[in-house]
Amino acid sequence: MSKTDFVEAVAKEGKVSKADAKRAVEMVFGALETGLKGVKNGGKYQIGTLGSFRVTKRGARTGRNPRTGEPIKIKASKSLRFKPSSQLKKAAGC
Repeated sequence: MSKTDFVEAVAKEGKVSKADAKRAVEMVFGALETGLKGVKNGGKYQIGTLGSFRVTKRGARTGRNPRTGEPIKIKASKSLRFKPSSQLKKAAGC
């Protein structure tokens, strides 16, 4: 589902204009982004019945260039993981 599809679904479900739905979606995404910025490595950001986001740290490692096969160094980085809540899994039939 694209962001436009999501906005249209919110507008239809909430019986509001697409402009109002777009503002609401932008506010929710903005709040999510703000909340995630405050999460430290290993920290968790839980959103009610949706699920939880966790910031994990990936260590530096050695990889291979697939074209030449020569080893390359891959820098350490952060990664975002999402774990859906049991209610969300149930709604999805999982």
